[in-house]
Amino acid sequence: MLSIVIPTFNEKGNIKPLLKQIAEALKDISYEIIFVDDSNDETPNIILKEMKKTDNIKLEHRENKSGLATAVIRGFELSQGEYIAVIDADLQHPPRTLYQMYQALEKGKGDICIPSRFIKGGSDGGLNIYRKFVSGTARWLGKIILPCLRKVSDPTSGLFMFRREIIKNSELKPIGWKIMIEVLAMGHYSKIIEIPYKFCKRNEGESKLNINVTIDYIKQLFHLKKRYIKNKITIEHQFDIK
Repeated sequence: MLSIVIPTFNEKGNIKPLLKQIAEALKDISYEIIFVDDSNDETPNIILKEMKKTDNIKLEHRENKSGLATAVIRGFELSQGEYIAVIDADLQHPPRTLYQMYQALEKGKGDICIPSRFIKGGSDGGLNIYRKFVSGTARWLGKIILPCLRKVSDPTSGLFMFRREIIKNSELKPIGWKIMIEVLAMGHYSKIIEIPYKFCKRNEGESKLNINVTIDYIKQLFHLKKRYIKNKITIEHQFDIK
């Protein structure tokens, strides 16, 4: 089974189309969706209404808590699948990519599948110039500080999937928002498969990027530098995803 962890904060306009697109993408796959929600708008109420229509959606609404990374870790704890995926709720990560990631792992291509905007077939066209600059700087800084990120073309993404066992007994202590670098630094794995994807433009809700997010990211990098596991990894690119 596939567990899809979705952290949410004030994404009321995106929940229904997100669930619809996930259902269309994974119609032949057994999956569960775990929402970990920190919203102060109608988002949890909308999720609760959708839960009445199906039995594969879980919701944990947290009061007075914030931070995407801790929400995702909580989602890991609640999940039951052999594979775990993380995807944002804002539809900038196309849900159809979940099927492609699942197929790559099922075929034994790797322990972690990371969709990338920066390999052949990928695009970061959903970002404006300012966001591209911030994102590029974050990737550059991460690769300088953490050697385990240097082979990964898109290490600061919030979209990825992995085999559950790679985080077994891992000491995940995330700060802020960038959960994938925590998994890459502290997980036990040997092979990463990268597939291309096109980052989409946000149509509903607002970006959560601010100065506090940036500060937390820098803190997280230096925190991980002292703890990261020196795995010997290989990277494979797969362009002909079916």
